[in-house]
Amino acid sequence: GLGYVRADVPVGHPDFGRLVPCTCRLVERAEQRVNTLRALGDLGVMSRLTFETFNPEGLSLPPDKQANLRWAYEEAKSFAENPKGWLVLRGGYGCGKTHLAAAVANKVTRNGMSALFVVVPDLLDHLRATFQPGSAVSYDQRFNEVRRTKLLVLDDMGSQSATQWAQEKLFQILNYRYVAGLPTVITVTTEGWEHLDDRLRSRLLDATRCTIIDINVPSYRGKSSESGKTPRRSTR
Repeated sequence: GLGYVRADVPVGHPDFGRLVPCTCRLVERAEQRVNTLRALGDLGVMSRLTFETFNPEGLSLPPDKQANLRWAYEEAKSFAENPKGWLVLRGGYGCGKTHLAAAVANKVTRNGMSALFVVVPDLLDHLRATFQPGSAVSYDQRFNEVRRTKLLVLDDMGSQSATQWAQEKLFQILNYRYVAGLPTVITVTTEGWEHLDDRLRSRLLDATRCTIIDINVPSYRGKSSESGKTPRRSTR
């Protein structure tokens, strides 16, 4: 009833006498990790942001802008089908970065892969909260949950506090994932890109690990009131 078993192996085997979690305990732990990530991130409220609800043609865009948005859509969709390396979605406010990033996270979770989608300033707040008296989790536990998750989606990079602590924690998380080769999606505004830590920006510029998608379309916000139509996509 403790959830552990001893392997039936001969004396001298590396696992002789060693207790290992039984199958039921492994499943339980996996479910706990998924539930923790859901509670920590924003994917629940972002469930409506999918590839199906994204309009890759945009709203009244000229052909060149329409082609750019379609390219970003196809690249994000391809990444979701085979999440490897890093994907950076860079562009102005309201261009669709958040929608595409959330669509990636929603797609991979439907395919059975755990994912954490979180806005960067909120992530840092979650880490700071572990230092409060009565916190249900330790800092180390929360930090490891974030940096080791199967897919990490960080929204609005560059909008975080410029304090040394914030910059260092963010670099530690992403450097771990960079070295380990864990799939990661990042959204960043053009302005936010200039505020990134130089060490982090150098890793994002590594073409062997990271694909940068520049979305060069204007904000969709306000388009619906001008045209009398409701936009099919939503983003930050």
